[in-house]
Amino acid sequence: MATYKEKVGTAVVNYAGDYPGAVEGELWYDSTNKDFKYLYPNVTAAGSWRTGGNLNTGREQTSGAGTQTAALCFGGGYPGKTETEKYNGASWTEVNNLNSGRRSAAGFGTQTAAICAGGLDPSLAIVESFNGTNWTEVGDLNTARSGAKGVGTTPAGLVYGGYTTTNVAVNESWNGSAWTEVADMNTGRSNLGGAGTQTAALAFNGGPQANVSPKIYTTESWNGSAWTELPSSSNTITAGEGAGSSGSQTSAIAFGISAYASSGPTARTELWNGSAWAETTDLNTGRSTLGSGSGGDNTSAIGFGGSSNTTATEEWTGAGAAVGAWSTATSLNNARKSPAGSGTQTAGLAFGGDESTGYTELYNGTNWTELNDLIRPRQLLGSSTSGTTTASLAFGGLYGGQPTTAVTESWNGTNWTEVNDLNTARARLGGAGTQTSALAISGYTSTYVGNTELWNGSNWTEVNDINTARYALAGVGVDSTSALAFGGYDTESKSSAETWNGTNWADTGDMNTARNSLGGAGDRTSALAFGGSGPPQTTNTEDFNGATWAEVNNLNTSRESLAGLGTSTAGLAFGGEVPPPSTATEEWNVPSNTVKTLTD
Repeated sequence: MATYKEKVGTAVVNYAGDYPGAVEGELWYDSTNKDFKYLYPNVTAAGSWRTGGNLNTGREQTSGAGTQTAALCFGGGYPGKTETEKYNGASWTEVNNLNSGRRSAAGFGTQTAAICAGGLDPSLAIVESFNGTNWTEVGDLNTARSGAKGVGTTPAGLVYGGYTTTNVAVNESWNGSAWTEVADMNTGRSNLGGAGTQTAALAFNGGPQANVSPKIYTTESWNGSAWTELPSSSNTITAGEGAGSSGSQTSAIAFGISAYASSGPTARTELWNGSAWAETTDLNTGRSTLGSGSGGDNTSAIGFGGSSNTTATEEWTGAGAAVGAWSTATSLNNARKSPAGSGTQTAGLAFGGDESTGYTELYNGTNWTELNDLIRPRQLLGSSTSGTTTASLAFGGLYGGQPTTAVTESWNGTNWTEVNDLNTARARLGGAGTQTSALAISGYTSTYVGNTELWNGSNWTEVNDINTARYALAGVGVDSTSALAFGGYDTESKSSAETWNGTNWADTGDMNTARNSLGGAGDRTSALAFGGSGPPQTTNTEDFNGATWAEVNNLNTSRESLAGLGTSTAGLAFGGEVPPPSTATEEWNVPSNTVKTLTD
């Protein structure tokens, strides 16, 4: 038998206590506590939904195929549409249409090899095959119907259930050229959920017809030759219809179930582990009759469109991601609202936040220490968020009772020095970058403005405006060539986010919660948004992965007009207004590993 060293490449280390040199999965012997220990990755107990790029054409009763990063949406709406769109993990692109417009069709396959079978307007038997470019009509279903479920691939698929003039249990198998009727389900149902393959499928939920109760909650399993109704312990939590669904026979997901006659569309999400259903994190937007991908398992899914012809898209990431959380840290020495900051979680700078004093404080990861004040005391200012404790920039804001200021100050680790002003005086602006390569973003003069200015270490230059002019927004970024701006206010709180590439702004995925006067940390491809006001004031925290946002653990203290710094895995939130102005400081951490013993 191979030894641990032969398998892992290292011998079991003997160490007194927790071994600091251990890597993820490594085993060692703790001679102090007389235990074998190992490093175990911290992962989420539940998954999360994050917002994706919107469909170009909003629709309900739509169909889909593919995966979270390569999905296909087709049909849907009333009357049934022919529009087809491809998703690349960030945005949808219109491609060639179906030949026959329809809604409530069965869809399955991949983005480049999909099937659209049956549907409404009126009940159809028509089947079309997509090759990644065009749709082609192929062999018709034996039973024309709508609201059926499809699983499998283009050469080996299955379509079951549906509605003609009543619910049907009909089950048909596809061999790439023709359909063959095989054993029916035990319970006829339409608008059902399902998952799996041609030889190992799952059917769940469904309804007799729209706005009629009771809905169906039973689950059936297909082994390639017969359907078996599973025990009551395997029933879905919510009886209903119109759920998005995907996965396998042993690992499936259902989301957006509609109970119409009782509570209507829901955001409920449920996971199947092969023997039972369990409720998990809800969709951000409650809806039903939405489209979904196919195949895979319950750790990855996509839902798009749905009730009220929405364009909304959401992406599911299952358990397995690192868990982040806020913890209370040492308070600021001076309470303040609308301050600014730069640096890291263990070496950060907080400045401004008051029009009578220009408080500057240094955070070392444990405590705040007062340093020399700003020359021009002010609040609602911008900053070089990726600056350091010895090299930072403060610009704009409210100063001395004036409506706005263009004043810019540079920090050298000891003192602030006035340098060249902004071209446009403003307050409530966003900032990003470093002391020598910074960005001033949007803000407020006598109204909201979209002006963007670039700092080269000596002067400000006006560059291309942000797409959505606003104020009270957050900005993050490593320098003047790479930034992210999100949230804010024009005539209402904004959820929109935009990325900067050094020349232009481009819209990216919206936050789930619209808000202004929020804090931020991170960079263009990995960021955090936290706190702020919609209104109302919120503790909400969202994580950005470069394309979409997901809600994560909330701040401990609800507040607006706060500041943030650091990264998306090690951030800092400080100050703000509850009201009154706050000294609260919180640290955000995403731990990577936990020490466990073999007896845990």
